[in-house]
Formats: sequence, C-alpha cells, structure tokens
Amino acid sequence: MKKFKSVSAYLQSFPEWEDILQLLQSIILENPDVTETLKWSIPVYTVNGKNVLGLGAFKTHTAIWFFQGALLKDKDNVLVNAQEGKTQAMRHWKFFKDDTVPIDLVKKYIEEAVQNQKDGKTVVIKKSKTVTLPEELLTAFKANNDLHEAFEKLSNYKQKEYIEYISTAKRSATKESRLQKIIPMIIAGKGLNDKYR
Repeated sequence: MKKFKSVSAYLQSFPEWEDILQLLQSIILENPDVTETLKWSIPVYTVNGKNVLGLGAFKTHTAIWFFQGALLKDKDNVLVNAQEGKTQAMRHWKFFKDDTVPIDLVKKYIEEAVQNQKDGKTVVIKKSKTVTLPEELLTAFKANNDLHEAFEKLSNYKQKEYIEYISTAKRSATKESRLQKIIPMIIAGKGLNDKYR
C-alpha cells in the first residue's frame, strides 16, 4: 500500500476519484467538530481525538466509512457492512463512477456520527467465547514446548491475534509460512500487531 504524507496527496493520487473525494472531504469539513488527519496513509476524521469517519478510493468505487456506523439509523439503507460476519461496528457508504452524491443526506449521516461520538456512544463488540487452536499451531506446540509456554504467557488478545492469523489463511502453504514467521515473535513474548500499537 502506498504511503501518503498528506490528505491532499492521497486525494490527488486517485485522479479518477479526485472530484468525488474532494466533494466528500468538503462536506465532512463543514462540520466544526471534525478534525482532518492522516492515519494508516488514508484520510481519517476525528472528534475529540476519536476516529469517526474515513475516506477511501478503490478500483471500482470510493467510499466514506463510519467507524461506529452500526449505530447509525440508516433509514435510507445506504450503508454496507465493511466485512460481513467479521466487522461489527464499521459501515461503508460506497459511491460509484456515475453516482450523484446526495449532499444533504451525507451531511445528515455525518452529523449523526459526530453526535454519537460526542455522546460517547460506541458499538459493544461481542467477543467469541470459544477459540479453537489451528492444527498447525497445536503441532508446533507438541514439537516445541518453549513455544507452547511462551504462547500461554501471552495475553488473551495476543493469543487470539495469532490464532486468527493462522486460521484465516486458506492454503496450507500460507498457514505454514505464517507459522514460521510468528514462532520467533511468540517466543520473544511479542504480539502480532505490537509494532502498530
């Protein structure tokens, strides 16, 4: 993924979407409670330091997403789940090439999202109680007791990150390469995503 140093650099790097991205940006920035930032090399809009909105350009569409979008009323049924079955809070509003942006409606959704953040409303994430260790990890534990002990010392969320990292790979070769990558990290007591925290 390309790294951008500013929001304007991001917008300009997608000439096919630049007009619609700039329009969405201007609508968002009309709200006096919103601050524009760049996080993960993409435009993110915060309220009191909390992520509320983001803009993104993709091959077939551009989108405004709402970090706590599941809380929005969405009477117009324009929002889609960011990743069905996985994402609980985030929702996208996609815009395609020939779409006309309904400015007043976009403002309404933004105002509701901003107000929800000001009111401290957040989606309560439902956590899965049962965690199944992937076969590859179990086999590695049997072969390396130090690895198993190091894994047991990790916090629950770090364990879950590693389990998901292996489990989400579709091919056995990918699972094996991921396993080889994480073994030294587990033994060192590190979490999969520690460098991003």
